[in-house]
Parts: sequence; structure tokens; C-alpha cells
Amino acid sequence: MRSRLRLLAFRETGRRYLSGRTGDSSSPNPRFLSQSQHRKQVSLANLFQRYGFSPSQSPDFLAKNRFLLDASLHDTERSLSILSSLKIPNGLVISVMSQCPGVLEHDFLRRWEVVFREFGFLGVSSAGIISTLQVSRKFNVGPERFGTIFEVLKGLGVEDRTYCRILEEFPGVIALGESEILGKVKFLEGIGISKAAMDRVFCTFPGIMGLSVEDRLKPLMREFRHLGFDKGVARDEILREPRVLGMELGELSRCLELLRTLKCREPIKEKIFRGGEFRAGFEVKLRLDCLCRHGLIRRDAFKVLWKEPRLIVYQTGEIERKIDFLVNEMNYDVECLIEVPEYLGVNFEKQILPRYNVIEYLRSIGGLGDPVGLTNLIKPSRLKFYNLYVKPYPECEKIFRKCEGDEAKKQHAVGLWKLFKPQKYPQSKDDAENIRSFMELGG
Repeated sequence: MRSRLRLLAFRETGRRYLSGRTGDSSSPNPRFLSQSQHRKQVSLANLFQRYGFSPSQSPDFLAKNRFLLDASLHDTERSLSILSSLKIPNGLVISVMSQCPGVLEHDFLRRWEVVFREFGFLGVSSAGIISTLQVSRKFNVGPERFGTIFEVLKGLGVEDRTYCRILEEFPGVIALGESEILGKVKFLEGIGISKAAMDRVFCTFPGIMGLSVEDRLKPLMREFRHLGFDKGVARDEILREPRVLGMELGELSRCLELLRTLKCREPIKEKIFRGGEFRAGFEVKLRLDCLCRHGLIRRDAFKVLWKEPRLIVYQTGEIERKIDFLVNEMNYDVECLIEVPEYLGVNFEKQILPRYNVIEYLRSIGGLGDPVGLTNLIKPSRLKFYNLYVKPYPECEKIFRKCEGDEAKKQHAVGLWKLFKPQKYPQSKDDAENIRSFMELGG
């Protein structure tokens, strides 16, 4: 009896083995399942590689996003094709895969493709499309909201190009309710901005869509009044520069406090305040934001601006150019500006570039005994720098003059003064007699 039971158990085990199943007859064999998943992982890695995704990153990426292994390979390939058909470059495809892989779900992308094609893209950039898809996936907002928000804004006089700007700068607009958008319009009308000017406000500062009327915009207007600016001044400044509405609460107060404590020459102060105190405060805010974008903390940015007030009258593009040169070419940390804020106040072509080229040349030929820091490069007067680093080296004279441009052209070349030396003539006896007679008559 026992031998018969063993025989039956052996036969059952054999059947399970030959059928590719072990243990529970309803569960798949892990060995065969592992082989199938491995083949699919290889196929997905090859597919991603065509779009620039590194093969070494694929295993970890697929391990974190198992839904791609469960989805059809054909659907994933079609999802990537849809992204390409939306004129999204491969670099952005890789970026969206890393940041929001859920965008690759085929049904989700297919519905959005229909909407974008229905509206003819409206000129939305690839970055705007990517941002819109990410917001839609993150907040579970359907594509129908795209058309709804478009019709609401269209009814308010907003042009297509403005809607594109809003999608690019604040794609979260598709998650807003109609009442929230109308509330912002009512607020703008309340401070005296006409409907005809709404389009410009939304186009210049799309971020207003994400600001709360009760918690942010109305308190900001109360702050303006508390600082002594009536509704008319605030309205005019908002129409001139709508980004004023993006200021943090209390930010304008701190900027005005800095302006009132400035110690600078009167001509510079006149340039700073020529547009009024409100505008000067906003210009300070823009320069602070510029410095903070390049790595300075807010407190240090205030110090730099207070020590070098000329920054307030310079364009932010010029400031960014100098900082980029400081960090990428001169290999200094941006924190050096705290000690040498004068770097941002001097002329780039006439002072920074010529001096840097001279020092780099001397460093390349071993002509510098001690390293020259940013302080020794910027703070010395032109004459002192010339006597220290240019005059002893004739070859540096050409570098220094060449970079100085027009100023150098006004001066004579080295040694040219000899050509202008007055010519000497031999003195004759008649000349001597004439001079003697003249002196006697004068006496």
C-alpha cells in the first residue's frame, strides 16, 4: 500500500514538472516567468536607448516603474511615438521619463494627443506640452480641462499666444476652477486695470494664476498703501511691470529700507530714483533675485547690493554676464562677491577683461610670484595696476591696450613721443646779437 502511494505521488510530481508548474498548479513557474521578464526588460531598454536613455539606467528605472513591465511593449512604443509626434525632442522625453514616468501610459497620452491636435497646439512649446502632461498626471486632471480653461480665458479677451505663455510658465492653470480665474480678473478690475489690459498682465506675468487673491494679492495691495503708495501709483506700476504682483509680502518694505540707507554719490542716487521710489524698490528686488539665482543667499545678496549701489542701475543681463565670467572663466566661487562687490560695479570690457587677460598671460609664463586674488585684480586703480603688472612687461602692453579698445586708440604708442620732439637748430651770431639788443632795450 505504501509503495503504491509513493508511485502515485511520484507520477503527480512528474506531471507538474512537465507541465511547467510546481507546488500550486495555478501559479506560474518562476523560472519561466523570470526569463519572460528579462526578455521584456531587454526590449524596453533597447527601445529607451533609441530615445537617448542610458542602458545602465534602465534596470533601476524599470524596477521603480513596474507598470511598464505589465504594459504591452507595443503600447509603450506607441507612447514614445506620440511624444515625438508632439514635437518633443529626445532630451525632453528622457527628462519627463525620469521626472514623471506615469506620462508614458498609452491611454493617457492618446487622449491628450487628440486634444492637442484638436486645438492645433496653439503654438505651445514642447516644454509647455511636457509641463501640462506632468501636471495632468500629478493632479489627475483630464484633457477636457484644457479646452474648458481655454474657453474661459478666451471669453476674457486672452489671446492664444497668452494661453501658451500661461501653459509654459504656470501649467497648473488646467487644475484651477473657473471661479478662481474669475476671482483674479475681479481683483485686477478692482484696482483699476481694464479688461483690455488683462491680456498683457497675464502674458507678462502668468504666475498670477497661481496666487491666492485673499491670502496674497489683497494683502500685497494693503502693504503698498501702508508704505504710502496710493491705488493710482500701484496700478500704474503694475501696468508698467505686472511682475510687481509676484513680490512677497514685506519684500518691498525691505528693499525700500535698503535704498534709504545707501551711501553713494549723488549722480548714482539720482539714476536710482529717477523713476520714483516704488520703481526703485522693485528694481532692487530684481537684482536680489538675480544674485540669489546664481547661488547667494538673500542676506548676502543684500550686503552686495548695499556695498555696490551701481548694480541697481545696471541691467540684470550685464550682471549675469559678469557672474558667468567670474564662475566659468575665472574659476572663482560666487561667494567672492561678498568680499569684492566692486567686481559687479566696474566696466566689463574696459577693466575686468583687460586685467584678467594680463594676469592670465603672466601666470602662463611664470611671471607671478604670488597668486593674484580677485581683490588685487579689481580694486587697484588703473595706474597702480598698470605700473605693477603691465609696465614691466612690454608684451603685456599690447594685451592691455588691445582689450581697452577705443581708450587705447586715443593714446600714442610706446616711444612715439620721440617723433614729436622739437627739432634743434644751431644758433647763429645774428641771433645772438638780436637777443642781446632785445634784452638791453627791455632793461
